[in-house]
Amino acid sequence: MNERGTVFPWHNRQMTPAGSIANRRYRQLAALPGVASIRRPVTAGADERFDLHYVRTGPVSPTPSVIIPGGPGMASIGPYQGFRRRAAERGLDVIMVEHRGVGMSRRDDSGADLPSESLTITAVLDDIAAVLDDTGVDTAVVYGASYGSYLAAGMGVRHRDRVHAMVLDSPLLNHNDFQVVRHACRELLWHDDSALAAKVRALTEAGAFGPADLTIAAGIYGIGGADLLGRHLDLLLDGRRLLWSAMRLVTVSVAHRKVLFHNESDLVAPIGFRELNFAGIPDGLPLDTTLTWRGVPAAAIGFEAEPFDLVAEMPGFGWPTVMVSGGRDLVTPTTVALRIAELVPASTMVSLPTAAHSILDSQDEAALRILAAVAGGRAESLPAQADALDRLPAGASIRLARSALAAAARLAAALPRFGVTRAIS
Repeated sequence: MNERGTVFPWHNRQMTPAGSIANRRYRQLAALPGVASIRRPVTAGADERFDLHYVRTGPVSPTPSVIIPGGPGMASIGPYQGFRRRAAERGLDVIMVEHRGVGMSRRDDSGADLPSESLTITAVLDDIAAVLDDTGVDTAVVYGASYGSYLAAGMGVRHRDRVHAMVLDSPLLNHNDFQVVRHACRELLWHDDSALAAKVRALTEAGAFGPADLTIAAGIYGIGGADLLGRHLDLLLDGRRLLWSAMRLVTVSVAHRKVLFHNESDLVAPIGFRELNFAGIPDGLPLDTTLTWRGVPAAAIGFEAEPFDLVAEMPGFGWPTVMVSGGRDLVTPTTVALRIAELVPASTMVSLPTAAHSILDSQDEAALRILAAVAGGRAESLPAQADALDRLPAGASIRLARSALAAAARLAAALPRFGVTRAIS
């Protein structure tokens, strides 16, 4: 049982080896300092309840920071322990809420997964407000990354009296973002008068570069920029597809893999398609980013409606709002953040030219410094620090991936040309 006297829902799972591992991990996370839970309705007005988990760390302050990661599907309690520890060392009071349908907030009292009708953006926002009530917090700095940025902005619409300040990291704006993403990819990789675009055009015209390859290219560009991506495209042009094919397999495996208490998109992924139109509308032209969602089960779910009209609501945001965007982000390009900066009156734009998508995950030291500045009332000082923030080391996973991709490209180029396909001129 937890501190509220309710039965841990994971204990009701059939005790298979996998279930036993999940139970142990659940207990480990539940024992972390600052982890608590509140009872929440499964659906609005229903009698059924579940345990919504959250964590609060650092010195308690009147105005903590609520951190909302991306997704839908990213857990909060397990993956960000290191981030919260370093935030606490800097005197930051941080709250993170485990998204309903994910990780420790996945199951109802019977041990069953939460039903699809309970998994909506408005329900998630009401959960965050309920946690603020439970912790006695009137207002908070709300920091959202990627999908979490839409939730952060949604707090400014649905619970605007709870927002003290806001950080929108790699932000989303509305259901038409897919057009901005597609345009940004084409400008860089198709229309641009650059060697990089010329390589992509040659590969595409030869039938050797499709939607799945665009996903890999965007990832490599985010990690290592045009130089690293160019080296990998050179291998494709030379007919050396073994390394690229391996990356395609890894990409598919990662996209479909559920990691308990870390990344569990299986229940909540439909939110992105049903409420935010992640899949978009194909236009039949080259480098159509909407086609990269093919094969994702939730992509078959049609778009219904957004919960908010942020374009209409954002001009009413009356608190300091910081937009943060990476120059190498092809997932939510800087164009979106610039548009939000035009809409929000008290806005500050922070561009990190060599950063990838989600500064919270790709360059967490920069995210910590940005959060500290906003929490300390110094948001207006951030644009002058942009170059210094951009020069900070990337996160460990990004540095490792960058080194591995560079080494793999060198190795693949040095190997004998056996078993390779025809080079593309």
